[in-house]
Amino acid sequence: MSTNISIKRLGFFTRLLDEVDAAERYRLAAAQIAHAERFGYDTAWIAQHHFHETEGGLPAPFVFLAHVAARTPRIRLGTGIVTLPLELPIRVAEDASVFDLMNDGRLELGVGPGGNMAAFAAFGLASDDRHALFDKNLEVLRTALSNRPLLGGDRLYPANPSLDSRIWQATFTVAGSRRAGLAGDGLMLSRTQPRAPDALGASLADIQNPMIDAYLEALPKGREPRILASRTVFVADDHDEAMRLAEKGLMRMRHRLAATGNLTSGNLVGDIITAMDVHVGTVEEVIASLQADSTLERATDLTMQVHSIDPPHPFILRSIELFAEKVAPALGWAPGRTEGARRVA
Repeated sequence: MSTNISIKRLGFFTRLLDEVDAAERYRLAAAQIAHAERFGYDTAWIAQHHFHETEGGLPAPFVFLAHVAARTPRIRLGTGIVTLPLELPIRVAEDASVFDLMNDGRLELGVGPGGNMAAFAAFGLASDDRHALFDKNLEVLRTALSNRPLLGGDRLYPANPSLDSRIWQATFTVAGSRRAGLAGDGLMLSRTQPRAPDALGASLADIQNPMIDAYLEALPKGREPRILASRTVFVADDHDEAMRLAEKGLMRMRHRLAATGNLTSGNLVGDIITAMDVHVGTVEEVIASLQADSTLERATDLTMQVHSIDPPHPFILRSIELFAEKVAPALGWAPGRTEGARRVA
């Protein structure tokens, strides 16, 4: 069991998957982020997903974050992620720059190649090209944000060069982690990852520690590492209540996991909890579960999300409270440590 965890920044990640219509989803997600701010969270993150409401429910992250920023004066707001192959990178730079300048430099800009392969066809693109498109678009995005000349000689307006130092790259691979390190960007680690057929029992730390190794080895000398570990966490006041809600939510994943062959113990819910890298239970149970994840010894940021359990809204709010008040302090986090960080002059 790991005892050397010292989390610098605490984040809340919402996938906008409440079982209500879109407008209500957005209202509830905004309320959850505001609640996280009240309990001292340093960052809040949202993901971009096109078309499929069961995947994430939010195609326009900057529009949503602008609404959230108007009701949260402090918490830093991040994209986790913008699906960069499906975007015009100069438009991403423009939206990010305007949003950041209007909100006291609170934006964290996470980007990635995307995980929803079905969405590419509607954009006239092939999902097999997503990594090449990502590399190309990221270079244009970085050129724009660093205020270098674009094709034709124009430069980004409004200029906001500080954003170039707040790019994060999401990846599932060692190669992608090395790329993020070479660029001096932050590294975003997923809450769960696919296992190779010959390593179905591998822990998340088994997969992600080599990614962190590659990232740190590639990071330019003198550049501070930024390593965000997202984890599925659901904390409740009562064990039985936590497991009841976990069973209801996680059973939606059973068909997907059955196809991997990673359901073997005869305890279906227990199998899914293990296979989906879920930390669920009372405060004491979740602390012990997270302390066993050696990846967190090396993370600078820990971001909790309730997906794939996706309990009702009041239980999400309570989980946010318990995590900040009881769990995160046991992992070395203290509220207010990053107050005022990276403000725009």
